Amino acid sequence: MNQKTKIAIASGKGGTGKTFISTNLFNVLQKRDFNIALVDCDAEEPNDREFIRGELQISQKVTQKVPVIDESKCSYCGKCKEYCNYNAIFFLKDTKMIKVLDELCHGCGACSVACGDNAIVEKDDILGSVNQYGVSTNSALIEARMNVGVYSPVNVIKSAIKEANGFDIILLDSPPGTSCPFIQTVATADYVVLVTEPTPFGLSDLMQSVDTLKSMEKSCGVIINRADLGNKDIYDYLQLENIPLLMTVPFDKKIAVSYSNGELLTNLYPDWDVKFNQLYQTITKQYGNSNH
Repeated sequence: MNQKTKIAIASGKGGTGKTFISTNLFNVLQKRDFNIALVDCDAEEPNDREFIRGELQISQKVTQKVPVIDESKCSYCGKCKEYCNYNAIFFLKDTKMIKVLDELCHGCGACSVACGDNAIVEKDDILGSVNQYGVSTNSALIEARMNVGVYSPVNVIKSAIKEANGFDIILLDSPPGTSCPFIQTVATADYVVLVTEPTPFGLSDLMQSVDTLKSMEKSCGVIINRADLGNKDIYDYLQLENIPLLMTVPFDKKIAVSYSNGELLTNLYPDWDVKFNQLYQTITKQYGNSNH
C-alpha cells in the first residue's frame, strides 16, 4: 500500500454489520503490528469503543465560529438574514428583533461579510470532541463525538479524520446512509467497502450507496452479512454492475453472541482472524496496490 491509505467501511442503513467489519478488520491488522488507526465517524452514535479498548491519549474540542450581533451597532437592515442560506438568523424588522440561532449556524461567515455596520463579531461554539485512544504502540482508535443538539456532525467527522493523518493505514467506520456525514467520510477514501444484507431493503440501500459512490468516482466492493438469509437478488445485482464481492458472513449464533457481548470475533476464533486478514489482502488487490 501507499504510505497513507484510507479505507472506508460504509452501509446504506444501520444494522447491517458495518461496525462488526470495521472493528474486526482493525483488530487483525493491529495485531500484525500495522501502523493503523480506526476512526469512528458515526459521530452521533459512536460505538467502536465497545469493542476496541484503549487508554485515552488525546481529547480535543471541535469548535466553529458563530456570529454574535452587537445590537448597539445594528441598523436592522436585514442583510445578514438575507445572506444566510441556513435560516440561522431570526429577524423581525418592525420590532427590531434579531437573534442568531447557533444550532442552525454552519459558521460560513456570510453574515459577517454582508453586514455594513460592523455589528457582527464571532465566538467559538463547541460542536463536539475528537478522542484518541491508544490500542497498541502503532495503533489507535479515534472517536468523533458530536454534542447533543448540534445541527450537523460534518465538522466533527472532518476533525477526527484529520487527527488520523499520522498513520499509514486509516480505516473509516462511516455513518450509515448516504447523506452529508457519509459523503464527508468517504470523500478522501481510496476504497469503500459497502456492507449489506441479502434482503429487499438491503439491496435498495446498497443501490443508493453505489450510485452515490459512482457520482464521486469512488471504487467499491461489497461484503454480504447474514449471507444465508434472504434471496439471491443482491448477488445478481453485483454481477450485473461488476462490483466485487469481497466476503460473505453467515447468519451464525456465535457471531451474534460475540457481538452482543462486546467481543471481537477475530480474538475468539482463529479461522475468523485468517478470514479478515484475507479480506484485507483482497481489498488491496482490488485497487491495484499490494505493497503489503
